[in-house]
Amino acid sequence: MEVESHSNDIENSFSSAAGIGEWWSLPEPILFRIYWMLPIRDLLNSGATCKRWWNVSNDELMWKQKFVLHYKIDPIIRLKPVSLYYFGINGLTYIGTESWKSEYKRLSWNIPYVQAQRLEGHTHQVLHVSFSHNGEMFATCSKDGYVIIWNSTHPCSERYSHNMKQFSWKYAQFSQFNQSDTLLLVSGVHFGSPHSTSGEIAVFTVDRRDESRLRCRVVNRPYDIFGTWFGDQYLISGALHWLGHLLSFSELWLNKANQEVDSEHVPIMNRLYKFYNRNASSVRAIMVAKCPWLDDSNDSLPDEHETHSLKQCFCDLVDISEQGQSSTSFVGSCLSHAATLPRSHRSTSPENILDILQQNATTRTALGHKHGTIQYLDEYRNEYSIGNGNRNSSDDCMECADDYEDEMDSSIPKYLIFSTGSKTYTPHQIGIKRIRNVTFPKKLDPGPSLKERIAAKKAADRENLLRTDPDWWNYDSVAHLFDKMDKVIDLHGHIIGMALSPDHRYLYVNTRPWPKNYVITNPLEPPPIAQEIDIHVIDLMTLKRVGNMLRAHKAYTPSAECFFIFLDVCEDYVGSGAEDMHAYIWDRFYGICLAKYRHADVVNSVAFNPRDSEMLVTTSDDYTIKIWRSRAKAKEYKIQSTNANEAVELKKYFN
Repeated sequence: MEVESHSNDIENSFSSAAGIGEWWSLPEPILFRIYWMLPIRDLLNSGATCKRWWNVSNDELMWKQKFVLHYKIDPIIRLKPVSLYYFGINGLTYIGTESWKSEYKRLSWNIPYVQAQRLEGHTHQVLHVSFSHNGEMFATCSKDGYVIIWNSTHPCSERYSHNMKQFSWKYAQFSQFNQSDTLLLVSGVHFGSPHSTSGEIAVFTVDRRDESRLRCRVVNRPYDIFGTWFGDQYLISGALHWLGHLLSFSELWLNKANQEVDSEHVPIMNRLYKFYNRNASSVRAIMVAKCPWLDDSNDSLPDEHETHSLKQCFCDLVDISEQGQSSTSFVGSCLSHAATLPRSHRSTSPENILDILQQNATTRTALGHKHGTIQYLDEYRNEYSIGNGNRNSSDDCMECADDYEDEMDSSIPKYLIFSTGSKTYTPHQIGIKRIRNVTFPKKLDPGPSLKERIAAKKAADRENLLRTDPDWWNYDSVAHLFDKMDKVIDLHGHIIGMALSPDHRYLYVNTRPWPKNYVITNPLEPPPIAQEIDIHVIDLMTLKRVGNMLRAHKAYTPSAECFFIFLDVCEDYVGSGAEDMHAYIWDRFYGICLAKYRHADVVNSVAFNPRDSEMLVTTSDDYTIKIWRSRAKAKEYKIQSTNANEAVELKKYFN
């Protein structure tokens, strides 16, 4: 009835205007009411009629209302601020939003949506995809044993491929380019018994000047450590050693990405850390975060004298359900902050944190949000506003700071991040270690000769000074033999994926939550896990959770068979695979789920092109790799859309 009343009013206005014969004389309130009821296409077309109508059609308030209704966001959310990026010799470049209209266009026209290609280079399940930093290549790993490197320019084509089964690999599972995009780290699983954890890392050259060739191989155990680059020419691998029933320790090794052939006295690996594991847990899924903002003035970790005073292997154990944060009524984004941004100390009592986030989730559900929305805390949005206009581009900042002659890259503070556990063998905690004073020996220390070692042992036997075996069950008595984790964040669920934001400021974590208040009585029998995947967002400056998204996408395998669902983060979007045969993306600032992408089986991994967020790659158990590009790129490349329900936009259309 209200719409009919508006229509009658507008019709009467038209009649009056027609009698006068002067359309241009229509009062602006009448024009606004007409434009408010127009579909977007008609609204844009009408703006091309004359300057006056163009001004009316670009009214910010009207476009904000259309944006709110179309994308179903909380009306209290403000426009995404403009960010200031510094590109060195090229001067300053502004990146951000100009208006609600431009944001509407971005989310309608510039998100990956059109299926541009379907690549079928693999003959088995495709487990992982990763991009080079310059966006020119991406690599895929599969259970067929192959790693394939593709050109990312349209149309995508195969550049190199390697059959890893020639190295007794069962399959390839993970890949990562180094910072200069000259080397590719590939992680895989060895053939063996079903319960074998043996794996290996191989490094290949991938620069344009040469054919891709094997550079080195490094043992990696357990294989789900994956491995990661420490610097441009150094990588981290793992080793696992058992001390007793359910007790072990994990070693992390720093390796050169090449095999020395000039001298046997030149080391190629050096131990980095050694962590104590209990209840059959171990270190997994390691990554290194470069933290240029990190210094002694804003270090959230305990200092060394505090660390040594603690009497457990985890220096600072934080349960995510008890972590204090500031109150919120906003939804926001985890976009980059300025390197000089002061650390916020706002917080609320620990018992309020879950109520705050759950209240937001309940409110959003009441507004009709069927698909997951990332809920953020006030602290995060306020800091974004403070830091906005004074941040450096993450990639360019790192490129400027990275002097590849300084192979250890020791000038930039770093965090070592990994998943681990203490209550059961499944990974349910995030471990964080501040990397300090890492050096690599230039020459091997030969140590005492064999004759000297034999003489020393005989002397010890004579003096009866041989040490008894340590009591590994008593951690206090052996704590001096191990490195301590600086921070442990318990997510109370099975961790199945982690990804860093481009500036390494935020950590996004996929988890499958455990039942609330579940008590673990047997570490070999982990709790049942939910069929929904939660995403948690952790600020690495404050080491606190600043957002989460509950029950957004699906996973069905039980805890004992649970596998990694890789997610990816770019400047504008968050993407994740799922076991419901779809991939999903969310806008990082507004937190809204934008689209899902169909496959015929589990989607294992997604990756955005770091230089072009309008390109998305998804990989699946259906043996395929799908390339998704925005409508704008599809028009530019003259791609004929063959989506046919392959991609679905998750929003309420405004008519």
